[in-house]
Amino acid sequence: MKQPPVSFFLKKAVGLKIGKKPASGSKTPGRGFVGKITKAQVREIAEKKIVDLNCSSIESAMSMIEGSARAMGLEVVG
Repeated sequence: MKQPPVSFFLKKAVGLKIGKKPASGSKTPGRGFVGKITKAQVREIAEKKIVDLNCSSIESAMSMIEGSARAMGLEVVG
């Protein structure tokens, strides 16, 4: 059975509302940020999702998740 999508884990890590009306990412990704996520949180998500992702190492999974975070309007820090 597959894990939830990466966006679910990212929203949960940042603290965006998940429920009846889920919060979306930034309306202008790359310019406006809706939250910050640390490298440690990205690594934790990568370890959970590596079985579902098309990559062979944790570092490559982390880069895929960082790209998803940036596309959602999250700033990757640390």
